[in-house]
Amino acid sequence: MPLLIVNADDFGLSPGVNRAVIKGWREGILTSASLMAGGAAFDEAAELARGNPALQVGLHLTLVHGRSVLPPAEIPGLVDDSGNFTDNPVLAGIRYFFLKGLRHQLYREIEAQLRKVRDAGISLSHVDGHLNIQMQPTVFGILMELAPRYGITTFRLTREKLTPLLLADRQRTLGKRADALIFHRLSAWSLPQLLRRGIGFTDGVKGLLNSGRMTEEYLLPLLDEQLPGRTELYFHPGCLPCPEITKRMPDYRHEEELAALVSPAVVRKVREKGIRLVNYRGEEKTV
Repeated sequence: MPLLIVNADDFGLSPGVNRAVIKGWREGILTSASLMAGGAAFDEAAELARGNPALQVGLHLTLVHGRSVLPPAEIPGLVDDSGNFTDNPVLAGIRYFFLKGLRHQLYREIEAQLRKVRDAGISLSHVDGHLNIQMQPTVFGILMELAPRYGITTFRLTREKLTPLLLADRQRTLGKRADALIFHRLSAWSLPQLLRRGIGFTDGVKGLLNSGRMTEEYLLPLLDEQLPGRTELYFHPGCLPCPEITKRMPDYRHEEELAALVSPAVVRKVREKGIRLVNYRGEEKTV
């Protein structure tokens, strides 16, 4: 019987995202969410998480396209004077890899994000990253050091098979091919280290190559596929109007992704296929 983890990224980014996460959890198939420690609506999200303790929460590590937790003066190589990371993930990945002097600043910021979530009374179950920055080799190495100290036993090992997606959606073909190749190589490099440390991960991930477009139209045929034993689907739901998500992700179909999470047709398909909705801890959700 296939096991499906359904995760919402960007929890804490804005009130619009927070409303969508809770709606997807209470009314739909959502089983977990990933919390942005530097998000403008972090405090509200933390309160909602405490009020919904069965909603599993992980860290949505943010080192690009967002704000830091530490003051800019403490990590000047990572952020501008206002505490903003670069919006360019490729540039960030290159700088974090080649500028060895940044490792100490990265370590301190990553630990500050973990500590902020823990200090808000939230027990982290897993870690992933905004724009999948958790897979960047320097960042990955730091997380492998810190995760055991913060009780994190599972990790989003991001990789996705390209061929089934291209059969369903031919948009952005070159970009999807590049993403699939990059993350295939990163996951192959990361996998032995996760195994050696006993940190868990899913058999498959869906959401990388169709990020921001995980709509009902896309999701229903995906649920008909022969999914591997335990698969994570990750979404970016949101409720509009919300200036923050419109500014940061103008092309994402936030409300359509939320509609997919609470869709009666999707719920029926999950039941018909005998799919078990679980979180990273293995706790099952009934819909």
